[in-house]
Amino acid sequence: MNDSASLRAPLDAATLRRDLVGAGLIRRLDVVESTGSTNTDLAAAFAKAPDTWPEISVLATDFQSAGRGRLERSWQAPPRSSLAVSILLRPAPGGATPPEEAYGWLSMLCASALAAALRETAGVPAELKWPNDVIIAGRKVAGVLAQLVPAPHGAPAVVVGSGVNVSLDRGELPVPTATSLLLEDASTVDTTELLAAYLRQVSRLYSGFLRAGCRAVEPIDTGGSLLERVSANMATLGAPVRAELPGGGTVEGIAVGLEADGGLGVRADDGSTSVVRAGDVVHLRRTDGRYA
Repeated sequence: MNDSASLRAPLDAATLRRDLVGAGLIRRLDVVESTGSTNTDLAAAFAKAPDTWPEISVLATDFQSAGRGRLERSWQAPPRSSLAVSILLRPAPGGATPPEEAYGWLSMLCASALAAALRETAGVPAELKWPNDVIIAGRKVAGVLAQLVPAPHGAPAVVVGSGVNVSLDRGELPVPTATSLLLEDASTVDTTELLAAYLRQVSRLYSGFLRAGCRAVEPIDTGGSLLERVSANMATLGAPVRAELPGGGTVEGIAVGLEADGGLGVRADDGSTSVVRAGDVVHLRRTDGRYA
């Protein structure tokens, strides 16, 4: 395996702006050398000057020192070993207020776009783990986190942040259950190429979601709905799982499907089905060997 340090080239902001902003796929792209958290910074910048951050605006870095995940977990990767990117979205299909459940789908939309970009650009078998992790062979390679940001007028904005483990070696992983593109023998660990592929996928899928009225059950153009597209790539579905709920309880059973609002249906041994809408999901051992 190549020395990971030699593969850590900085993000090429000029190329990204030419290929993405110039092509009209996104409206604004800021690349910074380092930041505490792209989500925190983008949310604060939008709150201070909302008119300067149109939809779709992006803040990206290859060194995030205070990243925050679900349940307030934090981490810090070595410089240029990861990709952190936050996207500002203001869903308003046809100028109308989006349905309430639309906001809950934006993190899964971006996770689905990221998994597609990793499959097509890096050649890795990326899948989704409910609600918004990206995994390879059961190990987490990326996480997605969304937060609402109040707007001075109209519907609130949503900042969706993604963190990708790109060229971390095994000793740099945050937890033993994580992985990186380098460790998975990806065909590329070029962060500029990966970011461009991700943002193209987000632009395409998000535009289709808007045309579908921000309703996850409605077909996108001539293809499947967002719910169907996410479900098709979600390794959680069909797997035995344990959902650890925010209040301290647990739900255990087979993950059987996604609800219209993005909740996860879990069927217990007695045949009853519970819908989990928040919490951590653990994939339990499968008989087909996909999960340890």
